Amino acid sequence: MADLSPIDLQKALKGADYPASQDDLVSVARSNGADDTLVKKLGQTGTKRFDGPDEVQKAVFGNE
Repeated sequence: MADLSPIDLQKALKGADYPASQDDLVSVARSNGADDTLVKKLGQTGTKRFDGPDEVQKAVFGNE
């Protein structure tokens, strides 16, 4: 998955409960079979807590 899309991110985070910590979301993404690149980007957002999927999307794609 060279180019990550918001759809890929939402699929990776399916079933996540919010608010969620960065570590929780990384675990959910891994358990949903997310690509290593996506998991790495989630882990590098610098945000420790997310109140919803929109915040996650902004953190992941706002750094590009």
